[in-house]
Amino acid sequence: MPATPSLVLASGSPRRRALLQEMGVEFQICVTNTDESQREGEAPEDYVSRLARDKAKVAEEKLGIDTAILAADTIVVRGQRILGKPRDLEHAKQIWQSLSSSSHEVMTAVCLRVEGKPQVRMVTTQVEFGTITAEQMERYWATGEPQDKAGAYAIQGFASAWVKLIRGSYSNVVGLPLREVNELLSSLDLNWL
Repeated sequence: MPATPSLVLASGSPRRRALLQEMGVEFQICVTNTDESQREGEAPEDYVSRLARDKAKVAEEKLGIDTAILAADTIVVRGQRILGKPRDLEHAKQIWQSLSSSSHEVMTAVCLRVEGKPQVRMVTTQVEFGTITAEQMERYWATGEPQDKAGAYAIQGFASAWVKLIRGSYSNVVGLPLREVNELLSSLDLNWL
């Protein structure tokens, strides 16, 4: 019987690392550099799935195929528009104004790549925010929290006060849908249950 491959998380995200640790999974980290440009006409769900697959493939090329690679990518979407990481305060304000008193979707694609074969799971969570005032935007930016986050917010941080309603997976909004990860890892006997 072949040995169970070790697990590598192809992500530098401290949030993904913490979520996976909370599941009791042992893993190593491999940060990948992949082109995250959206292709012309590419739908948000296709874009995020491609990024997760690309990250897993790059990590496998770097480490070899005897390693199980787990990769993920998370995007915030309003309509068909992807709201990326804010470039500066003014860009963050534009994002928050579009999210204020409305709902948006958070999509995460998770890819488990073993021996060159990717399995991808896609999870979408709907998040509704209450009103975000200009003063709150200024104060939130000053915390430093939103500056490297998709959609310019962290649901597990200060922005939790803006959340009116969540439909779907909370951990997905943080950056890693744990139920789907658990299902993927169960095929390798690496899940925690």
